[in-house]
Amino acid sequence: MEMEQVNPPSVKIYDILKSFWKGARLYKGSLFLLLLTVAIVNVIEIIVPLYYKRFFDLIANTSDPELTAPVLTSIILSIFALHGIFWLLHRVAAYNDINFITKTSATLKTQSFEYLLGHSHSFFSNNFTGSLVQKVNRFARAFDRLADRIIWNLIPILIRMVGVGIILWLVQPIIAYIILGWAIFFLLFNYIFSRWKLKYDIRVAEADSRTTAVLADTVTNHNNVELFSKKKAESANFKNTAEIQAKTHATALHLGTIAEAIQGALILSIEFFIFYFSIQFWKEGDITIGFFVLIQAYILALAYRLWDFGRVVRDIYESYADAKEMVEIMKTPHGIRDIPNAKDIKVSAGEVVFDNVLFSFNATRQVLHDLNLNIKPGEKVALVGHSGAGKSTIVKLLLRLHEPTSGHIIIDGQDIQKVSQDSLRENIALVPQDPVLFHRTIRENIRYGNPKASDMDVEEAAKLAHCDEFIRELSHGYDTFVGERGIKLSGGERQRIAIARAILKNPPILVLDEATSSLDSHSELLIQDALDKLMEGKTVIAIAHRLSTIRKMNRIIVLEDGRVVEDGTHNELIENTSSVYGNLWSLQAGGFLKDNDSEEEDKDEQKE
Repeated sequence: MEMEQVNPPSVKIYDILKSFWKGARLYKGSLFLLLLTVAIVNVIEIIVPLYYKRFFDLIANTSDPELTAPVLTSIILSIFALHGIFWLLHRVAAYNDINFITKTSATLKTQSFEYLLGHSHSFFSNNFTGSLVQKVNRFARAFDRLADRIIWNLIPILIRMVGVGIILWLVQPIIAYIILGWAIFFLLFNYIFSRWKLKYDIRVAEADSRTTAVLADTVTNHNNVELFSKKKAESANFKNTAEIQAKTHATALHLGTIAEAIQGALILSIEFFIFYFSIQFWKEGDITIGFFVLIQAYILALAYRLWDFGRVVRDIYESYADAKEMVEIMKTPHGIRDIPNAKDIKVSAGEVVFDNVLFSFNATRQVLHDLNLNIKPGEKVALVGHSGAGKSTIVKLLLRLHEPTSGHIIIDGQDIQKVSQDSLRENIALVPQDPVLFHRTIRENIRYGNPKASDMDVEEAAKLAHCDEFIRELSHGYDTFVGERGIKLSGGERQRIAIARAILKNPPILVLDEATSSLDSHSELLIQDALDKLMEGKTVIAIAHRLSTIRKMNRIIVLEDGRVVEDGTHNELIENTSSVYGNLWSLQAGGFLKDNDSEEEDKDEQKE
């Protein structure tokens, strides 16, 4: 059996970058061209001030303007040419950046979505839908921000520091040392401060997830909010959650303004000290007027870039905080996995065998006890029992939504744990008691059972499930959107859509979770006829809540506390009035048998 991890795996910055690189490496050519053009652009920005230095030195030292003017003009033309190259390469870099970022972001969303879908039934039972959606989107946005900061800020900072340091060292080493020492101190301050602030950024991301989860949960249960008159209570709950998020966010923003204030003071100080020392060198004739222009240009450029470095570091850690939750999910091994090189299952007859199957959520909650069950090919078997007897668990184990704690489940001689999950589920159709539909058209929802089916096949399946009669009355017919989870349709209509989907899928094994429970008596008769046709030649397992619907089954399996206590036909079991089935039949008198197996399991999964 799969066991979801209680504590999420540890995630380092390396793990975040590794996850990002998994998507970015598909576009290495674009990335290389982008980095190259950005590097050349920044080298040009370092070179241009040298021309201005020469320009002003010539003006300050010329004795013959007529001779100097052509040289000054050539310098201006050189600057113009460099700025032209700068402009062109900057446009190329910007265009390439858009392509690289958008494609990589889409790839990362797809990769995280695909991994997310691979998690087990228990995982989704223990996580809010809205929160998971937010984590996928924030993961991609974190890459956008991080890549933007590295390409357009961090790389230029490194190039500027190295280039400026080399040039100033060649002219006046002491000033080069002062500027580089100041720059390193500036970088260290921002790095240390941003690392310290990381815990607050993580809290902001967590608060955002909580707010999204509360919002999604309340909107999903809007009907309950209205029926129980809880609008004020839910509004108060959301207000409290939003206020906590606001306080957390405000704390992080205030810390950011403190960092910016310190940075401003550092920039003021370096400008004063550099010009103070430069004046001393100028008095001794060691530097020229052009050098003042050069260092002013370099200080301003470095200050601008280093100011951004504070944001770069903070954004890197904020991106870490934003991506961390999704990477935790991607580092969490899937609860149910195919074995290496798992083969596709081959189902010809449809024999299903439960061989000494034991299943438990924990040491104190054992659901199935050494279950032995043999369902012959083409046999129709009903599972009956009180709430918590283990009926839904048997179905979930058959579909590999859970794994047995011990024992084996075998279909046509093949252990289902040794075949691919996709091939297994392609050979089994489930018609649940409360079907959930996609917010897509009716045609798309029915075709989900067989994507290759033609429109004619879809409509024929709908007719067999007696959906066609209500679909034709809709304004857009088969192209009508059903709303989120199929909310625009009634329970009976959703169930008929689910039956049509199973008819279209037409697998050798069919699982019915009381497929007619949401229908009125007239519709039930029509659907029962469709189900009789659907069940022909198939192995059928039906969870029975309404005992009157299973009298035609070949066998009835009665479960109690995870064990088979009775096995036989309806007539055989009803003869013994003191039997469990006999008592159930008497109590129900043809009505409903309440079943909460799934609810019981969900509670146990959440405890895990």
